[in-house]
Order: sequence, then C-alpha cells, then structure tokens
Amino acid sequence: MIERRVAITVNEAVQKVMAETKAGEYERVPISFCDGRFLGSDLIAEQPIPSFDRSGFDGYAVRSEDLQSASMEYPIELEVIEGIGAGAVPSKSVQAKQAVRLMTGAQMPIGADAVIMLELTEELVCNGVKKVRIKRPVKSGDNVIFKGQDAKQGTVLVEKGTLINPGVKALLATFGHSEVMVSKKPVIGLFVTGNELLDIDEPLVPGKIRNSNSYMISSQIIRSGAEPRYLGKLPDHFDTCYKNIRTALDEVDLLITTGGVSVGDYDYMPAIYEKLGASVLFNKIGMRPGSVTTVATWNGKLLFGLSGNPSACYVGFELLVRPVVRKLLGCPNPHLKKIRAILDTDFPKANPFTRFVRSKLSYREAKVFVSPSGLDKSNVVTSLAQSDSLMILPGGTRGYEAGMEVEVLLLDDQEGSDWSFT
Repeated sequence: MIERRVAITVNEAVQKVMAETKAGEYERVPISFCDGRFLGSDLIAEQPIPSFDRSGFDGYAVRSEDLQSASMEYPIELEVIEGIGAGAVPSKSVQAKQAVRLMTGAQMPIGADAVIMLELTEELVCNGVKKVRIKRPVKSGDNVIFKGQDAKQGTVLVEKGTLINPGVKALLATFGHSEVMVSKKPVIGLFVTGNELLDIDEPLVPGKIRNSNSYMISSQIIRSGAEPRYLGKLPDHFDTCYKNIRTALDEVDLLITTGGVSVGDYDYMPAIYEKLGASVLFNKIGMRPGSVTTVATWNGKLLFGLSGNPSACYVGFELLVRPVVRKLLGCPNPHLKKIRAILDTDFPKANPFTRFVRSKLSYREAKVFVSPSGLDKSNVVTSLAQSDSLMILPGGTRGYEAGMEVEVLLLDDQEGSDWSFT
C-alpha cells in the first residue's frame, strides 16, 4: 500500500521540528581546543579593559596645562623625571613643568593627563638634567587610553551561543580563562541507503553511482557545529535496515538517513519508523527540492529522512537539521540569515511549491545580486560546489524575471537569524 502523504508548508515543518528540540548540554575544554566551538555562557568583562589609564603612543606623559602656550617660536622645556616601559609601573607623580618618558601601552603616571608623541618632541640635556622640548600645545586626554575605554566591568562582551573565533579567543585569554565553557557537540548519526551506491574508491560500473551524500552531509554537519558519525550504507533489505537503525539510535543524538523515503518498492524508511514506534511529524513538504523529506521522533530523538537526491538532501539539511543543531549549541539565532538581493537572470520555471535554488551572490554598485549557481535539478551535484546561498522563490507564480528582488539565505554566515519561514 502506498503511504498517504499530505504536504505541509516549510514554515509548519520548521516549527514542528524546532518544537521537538530540547536545550543542549555543556562541557569545559582547555582554551587551546576551543576554536570553532560555541560559547556555553556569556563572556563578561570581569574587570575593565584596560584596567588602568595607559599611553596610546611612544612619547611623554605631560600636564596639558603646562603646554598651553607652547609654539614653534616659544617652545616649552619640561624636566624628564622618569622613563617607563610597557609593563612597568610609574614610581613618581608628575608635577608642574615635569614629564615622564613612556612607551606605548605603559601606565600613565599620576598627575599627567595627556601624551605627546615622541616624534613631536626634542630631547636634550641641560646641566646634567634630562629635558624635553615641546613646540605645540596638547589637550587633556590626548593619546591616552583610559581605564574601561574598551569595556566597562560587568559588560557582556560575547553572548552565549556565539562561535569562538580568534577575536573571542583573545578575549577569553584576556580574562584568564584557561578553560572555556562550550556547548557540547551533538553527535549526528548518518546512514545512506541504496544498493546502487559505490564507495568512492570503487570503479564505476553500469547502474551504479558513487556515494557522495555521506561526504556532503558530514561536511554540512561539521559546518553546523555538530559531530558526524558515518554509520555506513544500508542495503535494500528491510530487516537489516531496521536492525542497524535501531542499534544506532542508542549511540547518537540525532539520526539522518538519505534516500529510502519515497514510495518505491525499496523505500523502507516509512515502514521502519512504524516498526520503531516513532511518531512521524510530517512526510511531505511543499517545497522543491526535497518535498519527500520526512521527520519523526523516537524517545525524544529526531530522525531525519532526507531525499537521496544530492541537492534535495543538501537543502533539507540546511532548512531543518542545521537550526536544530544551532539550537542545541545555544545559538540565539539558529536559522540561516536572510537578506534581499536582485535576481540577475530570468528564472522562467513555474512551480506550485516554494523553490530553494542553489545560488551565487555578486556585488555591483553597492547592490547585492543573485543568480543560480548551476542547473536547478534535485539530482544535480555540480550546482552545490559554487553555492553560497539559497534563493527563495515562492510558489504559485509563472516564473521570475531579472531585476526582481528576492529573498536569499546565506549558507556560510555565522550570525544566523531568528526568522521563521512563511
């Protein structure tokens, strides 16, 4: 008997999946191993940055009031009472007609309220006394980096769920975090189905194709922030498929299968969900490609049955699996970021369902343009290689023309969005 399928909207599908997604777990890792992980808690300034007033340049710390009348014709000479390197602490305070020689980043001495750059001064010695000759006035605060100027104590500098990049890592080190609280990577199990699949090192033979989906999806899993666990190929044999899937469910946080979700004689996934006692959230979405995408839940775990066609599989992951991963990682904006762009070419294909077209962005005259990155077929692989976005073309039209404004999802963006589909 052919399984009855009723298409739901993309918005409904996303909402159903996200409603089943619980909060993720956290762990501590050494700072040396936190790159590419997601912060498990807000990073708060535990002290002001900088924690003291310091010089922005090599030069002299001075009192601005001493130099109000300085000029090329009437330079002013100040006594140099001390020299301070970066990391050293001044031992003297600056009094009237005095200056302190200091390096970039050195702590400002008490009494000084400005720094004049070294190249604007002339050093001299008079009767064994070091002096500096200055030919221009300065204002209070010139070239001084004040305490807390970068960040005040207690400020949330980086929010929980943010990807740790080199800048975030620098802040972690600034506040002495030798260990970092990060979101625990969800483990995603991955099966591919089909007797037609060859391993990549096997020679091509008639009727067979190489298994590209497992490598593509594993890469998408890594890009999303999760850990892939490739579990192998499932043969076109129901009992073997069921046994392998049931065993895998005890070892992973999410499970993805590619293929086996259509209505052919060897598409076993619907029957496997039934035997597992899994609750099917939906088995058809009003979109192209990937309309046969199926999602079920079992013992609190999500099971994603993605299409076996590469482009459909790719799109299904980005729309449905990626936001689940990002929510588990604590990201406040788990969905792909959406922008508007100008269609750079005609797209005459009519379609009753919303279409997600693998696309490439370009930039001209301060505007963003978008065009398909290749042939728009669900079985096509080549269009994925150049894609940096997914163009959203709502259904119910007779096609689109160049110059129209369309919405686009950014594939490599890390900022994300709280946007939900319409």
